Amino acid sequence: MNKNFIRSPFFYVGDKYKLMPQLSHLFPQYISTYIEPFVGGGSSFLNTNAENYIVNDVNYYVIELHKKISSYAGKSDELFETLFSVIKKYGLSCSYKNITVPNELKQKYIKTYYARYNKDAYSRLKDDFNNSNDFILLYILLIYGFNHMLRFNSYGVFNLPVGNVDFNKNVFIALNHYLEFMSHNNITFFNMDYLDFIDSLNIDKDAFVYFDPPYLVADSEYNKFWNIYDEYSLYNYLDLLNTKGVHFGITNLVQHKGKFNYIFYEWSKKYSFYTLNSNYISFNDNTIKKNSIEVYVTNYDKTK
Repeated sequence: MNKNFIRSPFFYVGDKYKLMPQLSHLFPQYISTYIEPFVGGGSSFLNTNAENYIVNDVNYYVIELHKKISSYAGKSDELFETLFSVIKKYGLSCSYKNITVPNELKQKYIKTYYARYNKDAYSRLKDDFNNSNDFILLYILLIYGFNHMLRFNSYGVFNLPVGNVDFNKNVFIALNHYLEFMSHNNITFFNMDYLDFIDSLNIDKDAFVYFDPPYLVADSEYNKFWNIYDEYSLYNYLDLLNTKGVHFGITNLVQHKGKFNYIFYEWSKKYSFYTLNSNYISFNDNTIKKNSIEVYVTNYDKTK
């Protein structure tokens, strides 16, 4: 990955960090307002030049995490002091500060020693978050949780198990880059249905709307509420935006694990279509799927 590209400190499933070197060349050269209805972790807006940023996600916890962490822009020392004090309080490992797992545990559980070491502390942290709704605690759960996921049961209780990860140098770097970006740019966060979000905006001719919706043929956790009806509704809406002269781009999977998205493929024929060099993986299967085809579709001339 090009060192000039910023990785989101939320390490969100489906994040476009690895694709940004390709997508940045396909986005418009000048963007007055960057608009993203499915923002997720935010690596897309973090790596896009625009005068203003308006981003949205239907997931309340995603947006609240963005708001909480970005509130420390210009106060990074205060954020790290807070995070490290919580990590110390619960007795979690922290490889960034050389708070490591004992060697005997590493030798006994070669591939899962972080999870074994942090399991009890993570469980206490999870209980305390569920009783307090403290988003600093939720951020630490995100860092230490399985595949950095945000998972809640039907009662709104965070129920993700511990992962084999901890607070390391990559987290520290990502947080610093995120806060630096936030301190120099104008970003507004929304928590709405994506259609209501876009309809609420006054979109000018130099604005750009980037869509990274749930992938119909993928099996990630955040895709489970997306269905064929949603797929058709999205493309009908994009056609409407096109008639209004709104510049948009969208990423999606055409093919994955033997499934083919005919709805997207047939709709995309009326626009510009670019195949991405992507090794798409899902949250519960980290093996590279060589038969996956991830693409970018747009309604504008990418040279302008």
